[in-house]
Amino acid sequence: MLTSTRSSLTRRGSCLVGGWIAMAPTLLILLGAAAVLGAALLPGENCSLLPPVNFTIHAAGLAQVLLRWDPNPDQEPGTVKLGYRVKIHAPEEDEYETKNTESTRMAPLHRGFSASVRTVPWEKPSLPASGWVSAELPAPPGAPGTSAVNLTCSTHTMASNGTRARPYHVSLRCAWLRGAEAPEDTQYLLRYRYGAQTEECRRYSQDARRRNVACWFPRTVIDGKGRDWLAVQVSGSSARAAIRPYDGLFGLHAIDHVNPPGNVTAEVQGSRLHIHWEKPVSAFPGHCFDYQVRIHNARKGYFQTEKTTANEFTTTVNDISKYCVEVRATVSSVCREPGLWGEWSPAISVGDEARKPWTEWYPITLVAAVCLAFVASLACRTCHAWTKLFPPVPAPKSHIQDFAATVNYEKSGSRETESEVISYVEEPGLEGLEDLVF
Repeated sequence: MLTSTRSSLTRRGSCLVGGWIAMAPTLLILLGAAAVLGAALLPGENCSLLPPVNFTIHAAGLAQVLLRWDPNPDQEPGTVKLGYRVKIHAPEEDEYETKNTESTRMAPLHRGFSASVRTVPWEKPSLPASGWVSAELPAPPGAPGTSAVNLTCSTHTMASNGTRARPYHVSLRCAWLRGAEAPEDTQYLLRYRYGAQTEECRRYSQDARRRNVACWFPRTVIDGKGRDWLAVQVSGSSARAAIRPYDGLFGLHAIDHVNPPGNVTAEVQGSRLHIHWEKPVSAFPGHCFDYQVRIHNARKGYFQTEKTTANEFTTTVNDISKYCVEVRATVSSVCREPGLWGEWSPAISVGDEARKPWTEWYPITLVAAVCLAFVASLACRTCHAWTKLFPPVPAPKSHIQDFAATVNYEKSGSRETESEVISYVEEPGLEGLEDLVF
């Protein structure tokens, strides 16, 4: 019975093998057809992509261009997704990829704009890219060297009396100089664009020849927390020449002047100096600021500068002195790109410089006493100051007048008498003489 079972299994295996052998040609035919169909649907490895057509560049706004193109109509359809690589040549080189057939770019246009585009595989980098097609936007008319130069702008945030939805507003101030080749009668005008809104200047500052050299917008549409670029254009006119406009692009982080912190207070408690302040007037919340604290020791003349993210600072003071405290702020990288430090807050004084330890007064007093004693001693020696200050007491005047006396005495063992006359002559102004004989 075991032998018959083995024979049955052998016959079944032989039948299966024979069936697979019989179906092999059919399977090969199906695989070949699938390969041919896939090759027909997908671009081949050796097939290059075709470049776009109808590539154009248009000025879409102040310092803004629109690049547009169409896919090549001769490109064979397929399942591979195609993209485009754009290369900017002027005014500054740049390169990026996109899946769209148009692109908007911000750039200063007073020197013109030029770019190129080509087709690239979006999901299959092994396929070769197409060739480049180029387009150009010429520079605006105007004589070279007549554009405004040294254009600078700055923004300030101020508290608004408007609605709660916008409690702050941003002011803008720009200044410039006349171009080297611009005629003397050149008059410049300024306008700016932020987002989709454009505004012309209405408040100008002028030089001695009544030429506009600066502009101020007390209130703008600029977002105090915005990240968009600010576009500024200064155009001009003259009766002698065509004036070429000038475009400037500014990142708000680079031109925003942060207000100083408010309500700065300082207090000395023992050996600790405590400083506290409030966040600057700004649309940014309190956690968006970094601070610098500058402490000036008025007696020793040194500065201590510290950085903190909190709105308070405490330090140790080793002696009794007078301190001047200032604080300034900047918007941190947590909330936007790093920018400029703001102005220092008004300096406040704390401490008492007049109160000095006795150990400092003692040497000063000792030196002063020694110097005073030395000067006094020198004066007494050179000017006889002691005699002048304390003259001697005069002796009492004698009531006995000056006289002349003759003394006769007899020597022992001699008959001769020797007379000795003592004469006193009265000085002028004295009374008459009175003789006395001893």
